[in-house]
Amino acid sequence: MLCFIFIHPSIHLQGSNYKPPTMVKANPSLLLQSFFFFFLLPCLSSSCPEYQKQALLQFKSSILAIDSSFHTLDSWNSSSSNCCLWDKVTCSSPSNSNSTSTPSVVIGLNLSYLSAPLMSSNLLAPLFFIRSLRVLDFSNNFMKGQIPAPGFSNLSNLVHLDLSSNSINEIPALGFGNLSNLVHLDLSSNFINEIPALGFGNLINLVHLDLSWNFMKGQIPALGFGNLSNLVHLNLNWNNINSQIPALEFVNLSNLAHLDLSRNFIYGQIPLQLFQLKYLQYLDLGYNELQGGLSPKLGYLQDLRMLNLSSNCLSGELPEEIGNLTKLQQLSLSSNKISNGIPSSILHLRELEELDLGKNSLSMEIPSDIGNLSNLSSLSLGKNKLTGGVPASMQKLNKLNLLDLKGNLLTGEIPFWLFDFKDLQYLYLGGNNLTWNNNMKVVPKCRLLGLSLRSCGLQGDIPEWISTQTNLYFLDLSMNQLHGPLPQWLSEFQTLLALILSHNKLSGSLTTTLLRSSQYLSILALSHNNFSGELPKNIGDAWPLSFLLLDGNNFSGPIPQSISQFFFLQFLDLSHNRLSGNIFPVFDRQLFLFYADFSSNQFSGEVPTTFPPNINTLALGGNKFSGALPLNLKKLRNLERLELQDNNISGELAKSLLQISHLRVLNLRNNSLQGSIPKTLSNLQNLRILDLSSNNLTGEIPIEFVNNLTGMIEALPNPTSQTPDFPAAVSFSSSPIFKTEFVRNELIVNWKKYKQGLSSHYIDMYFLLDLSNNQLSSEIPVSLGALKALKMLNLSFNKLFGKIPASLGDLQNVEGLDLSHNKLSGPIPIAFTKLQQLTTLDVSNNKLIGRIPVGGQMNTIVDPNFYANNSGLCGFQIRVPCPGDRPPAPKLQEHYNKKEPWILLEAMGIGYPVGFLLTIGIIFLAGYFNPSPLSNSRRRHCHHPLRLIKQRI
Repeated sequence: MLCFIFIHPSIHLQGSNYKPPTMVKANPSLLLQSFFFFFLLPCLSSSCPEYQKQALLQFKSSILAIDSSFHTLDSWNSSSSNCCLWDKVTCSSPSNSNSTSTPSVVIGLNLSYLSAPLMSSNLLAPLFFIRSLRVLDFSNNFMKGQIPAPGFSNLSNLVHLDLSSNSINEIPALGFGNLSNLVHLDLSSNFINEIPALGFGNLINLVHLDLSWNFMKGQIPALGFGNLSNLVHLNLNWNNINSQIPALEFVNLSNLAHLDLSRNFIYGQIPLQLFQLKYLQYLDLGYNELQGGLSPKLGYLQDLRMLNLSSNCLSGELPEEIGNLTKLQQLSLSSNKISNGIPSSILHLRELEELDLGKNSLSMEIPSDIGNLSNLSSLSLGKNKLTGGVPASMQKLNKLNLLDLKGNLLTGEIPFWLFDFKDLQYLYLGGNNLTWNNNMKVVPKCRLLGLSLRSCGLQGDIPEWISTQTNLYFLDLSMNQLHGPLPQWLSEFQTLLALILSHNKLSGSLTTTLLRSSQYLSILALSHNNFSGELPKNIGDAWPLSFLLLDGNNFSGPIPQSISQFFFLQFLDLSHNRLSGNIFPVFDRQLFLFYADFSSNQFSGEVPTTFPPNINTLALGGNKFSGALPLNLKKLRNLERLELQDNNISGELAKSLLQISHLRVLNLRNNSLQGSIPKTLSNLQNLRILDLSSNNLTGEIPIEFVNNLTGMIEALPNPTSQTPDFPAAVSFSSSPIFKTEFVRNELIVNWKKYKQGLSSHYIDMYFLLDLSNNQLSSEIPVSLGALKALKMLNLSFNKLFGKIPASLGDLQNVEGLDLSHNKLSGPIPIAFTKLQQLTTLDVSNNKLIGRIPVGGQMNTIVDPNFYANNSGLCGFQIRVPCPGDRPPAPKLQEHYNKKEPWILLEAMGIGYPVGFLLTIGIIFLAGYFNPSPLSNSRRRHCHHPLRLIKQRI
């Protein structure tokens, strides 16, 4: 039996190291109200009313009707007259006065974790008769359905309601009726699909509201929270809310201390009104789509302890006013587009314990006095553009537990005092221009769990001092100059989760000892080294492996059958080795395998299909596979990328391919396929890259095949999105502290006359159709012009005839168009001048005639080789004039040169008489001409007329 109840709407911050304040600076009356029930409910002894007892028994009976083995409420029985003595029931104290006596009534029910089967919300109906209820906790059950609003409207005295961790899917449109006394409401971890239109505006005394971990979509309603002026704690994280932050609504929440809107789809700018919430201590807007810059008014939130704006699209500079948040303990602005330098005012945040500015575009140097933030335990500045060295003042960060500087432009020697921090557990320095002093001896005082020295200039053997770090979970020494075999002491790391040694010069064989060393080993990346020999037959003993990358070595022999025992395997890359054999392991159908690359080896036999049906990418190119395409390919129904190029595959295009409807990339280049292109290939509507070049395909290009390739008709609106629907890489994160990413290999295609690798990071940007080097003989379908997303179209080296359709001028995104070595006739369509993206056009070796179009990009394609061996082309691009062209006009200088003698004679004949008359007129008008005889004095001043004119001029 509960003796008392304690309700406190305190602020429970979720930050890992955040220390909640002892008291919230909110309305004092709210705090008094929250402690009221602590003193109100002492141990009870009088009986509860009979009708309340019967209501509770009816509730229990409803559960027993579903599950007769239910025993959680065994103390609830009719033989006990006082329900106040039952488990999970709390009653009020009886009161006595001179005139009246008030019996005990039920005011609290703690019915969480009843361990009952899935229940309907209708089972709560008997409880709605207990109108004296003030506290109801029905959390962590399996209750489903809608919240019964009419029933709850009876419980007008309810102060605390917890329905979290159930399966509730809807809140009534009118919310919770007249529960105006409610102080604490928790509906988190349900399946509620939207916030009711009227929100919770009638719950005017609400202090704590938690709607997190639901499926609420749409907007935050305009009337949803505006009346909740007493609200202190509001949590809406982990939903699907897609709206801006309603500025006018939140500005009324003047007592708000905890606001969490993280992990939604909230967009727009952060409203300035939010910075007027002067009591705000916890603000989490991370993992949304917020844009714009950070306002200097952020500095108004001087009581803030935790600020998380990570994983948005915020840009601009960090305002200097961020230094006004002197009580801040956690600050995360990672994964945005924030630029320029780290402001010096950040050094005012002396209470700061966690600082994360990683994955931005920050430049300039790390503040030299960053070591003055003496309370820092976690400092993450990785993946920016920071320059300079590691500041010496960091030596003062004695509490440092995590230091992440990876992926910057830092220079200089790695300071060895970094290994003197006794509490340091995670050190990530890789991907900079830092250098390691291979002559210095390191004696670490720390016990590292994570270490990255990728691309730090390590030479020779793997450093011996690492052998002392036997608690390592994560070790990345890739892209260095390490050589020699793997040291034996690596096998003693029993907690190792990830070992990344790619891009070195390590040699020797892969030993079973290493694979068995850790029962947690999930990542083993040894790509691009000099390892050799056969793979261990019992490689499958390392069953926890999720990522196995052995590509770019000299491994030989068959693939061990035990590799199929990797039940958690997601990413497997054995490409570019000397592996051989014609029998592939049979992978379990339930395997999580996402990516498998066996390309550029010496495998033979039929194309293997013994992969789990959920595999996404399968690369088998550059081997010696032969025979027809197997029918079992259709079982790989989730394939999006299939690469079979550069093999000896024969026969016709199998119908089994046509049933893999998710295919986006299909590469069958350079095989021996025969027959025609099936019309039903158009069933692959998601295709973006189709390469059937260098085969023996015959017949026509089917019109139906073109019309339904919808994946090539429209380009993606934002192919560089950070969350592409065609994943370029697979991320691994065993904890939020360290994360790594494995990029899928490039796709090699013929691009603009050359073989090029298309980066998997931008695979959604490429749309390619290559049917070149076959025996296709038909006209080019007019419908090809509908594939407006195409960037590359190659139909060269076939037997295509007829005119080039003008519709190809509608390929608005095409960059390369190759129609060479066919039998095409007629003119080049004038519509080609509309192709604004065109940089390569080859129509050579056809029967084309007429003028090469002028205008647009056609004026830039002037290489005569692209037009060679046609019967009648002309135009300035090939320096061949067309019939009817006017001869070029003579140059202006030549015209004048031919006229020059005539001009001289004409000038002499006309110029002298005219000049003489003008001279006499000027002299006369100027008063220099006098008919009377000149005196001697006057004569002295007479000058030759030409001299006079020259002087006056």
